[in-house]
Amino acid sequence: MELKAFLLFLLLLLSTKPVKTCDFPAVFNFGDSNSDTGGLAAAFGQVPPPNGETFFHRSAGRYSDGRLLIDFMVQSLGLPYLSGFLDALGSNFTHGANFATGGSTIRPPNRTRHQSGLSPISLNVQSYQFNDFHVRTRQVQGIFKQLVPKPEAFTRGLYTFDIGQNDLTGGLFLNLTVDQVKASVPDILGQFKTVVKDVYDKGGRFFWIHNTGPIGCLPYVLEYLQINEGQMDKNGCANPINELAQFFNRKLKDLVNQLREELLEALITYVDIYKARYTLISQAHKHGFEYPLKACCGYGGKYNYNIHVGCGGKVNDNGKEIIVGSCKDPSVMIIWDGIHYTEAANKWVFSHIVNGSYSDPSIPLLLACQRKRD
Repeated sequence: MELKAFLLFLLLLLSTKPVKTCDFPAVFNFGDSNSDTGGLAAAFGQVPPPNGETFFHRSAGRYSDGRLLIDFMVQSLGLPYLSGFLDALGSNFTHGANFATGGSTIRPPNRTRHQSGLSPISLNVQSYQFNDFHVRTRQVQGIFKQLVPKPEAFTRGLYTFDIGQNDLTGGLFLNLTVDQVKASVPDILGQFKTVVKDVYDKGGRFFWIHNTGPIGCLPYVLEYLQINEGQMDKNGCANPINELAQFFNRKLKDLVNQLREELLEALITYVDIYKARYTLISQAHKHGFEYPLKACCGYGGKYNYNIHVGCGGKVNDNGKEIIVGSCKDPSVMIIWDGIHYTEAANKWVFSHIVNGSYSDPSIPLLLACQRKRD
């Protein structure tokens, strides 16, 4: 798959006949903290420093030291960074909107944010927000009309999805077994399907769907679930948890194939984020990274992560209050805060998915509006 995608990419570069790229006028993103660019911060308070320090040099509503995959994606498309839909100050939605919020799930959570850490802005709520946005962009007048997408952007734009991780970990943190969480996957994906079809009914035609990553390699999972040595793979990741993620991904891919049959005008690209991220973690040193399972911004323990004190929080260290800060060099770290990834890791993953190497069909992001030719 990877070689095939690379050869296609090379062929496009060497072709004497110009290849028409998609020229997406807008991107509309749905997701969780892996792609949140300010939604949760607007609703529940700013993300504390040192988040954002590497690229933005300030807190920028992102749970990372810098840019996320969605940032690199829109940048490669020649578009500005997406504003969070909930962020009322200084936002410009001309080229799309980001409905993602940190802690979001596909299924609505049945506990409060305080109890679970999950966002009340689940995928169905994000869908309601999109529907409202879709209607109201046609009603705005005056100078505000310059800050929203043109009507054609909704049919020519790219719809990106990166969500599902919290549905899996949320179940595990409620002390459900792996098998019990697996049993919930059909209902989770049924609700995902409803949202995709709703976007399609509103005119969306081009979809870029990420599967979920290797959550069994993340410190917050490894610490909270107390995985024993016998359940670890050779890279130190939790086998049962990664197998759960892969189970979810197989069912998601089956759903994508089903949607392709039902939504005849849709072009849906399924992106294997799991494979890309696990490749980076398992080959960290080869690619210039260190301590693949350790958090850069954290405090204490095997993984430099404390489930009670997050990045930017305060902790008492030998009678002295200190702020949990970042490591010396985030550019050589993969994990940012025990839950999310560093800008360097996001950049590496993006560079390997943008050409279609990890996609089905194996076409580059810039051609995601075109049907793959055999």
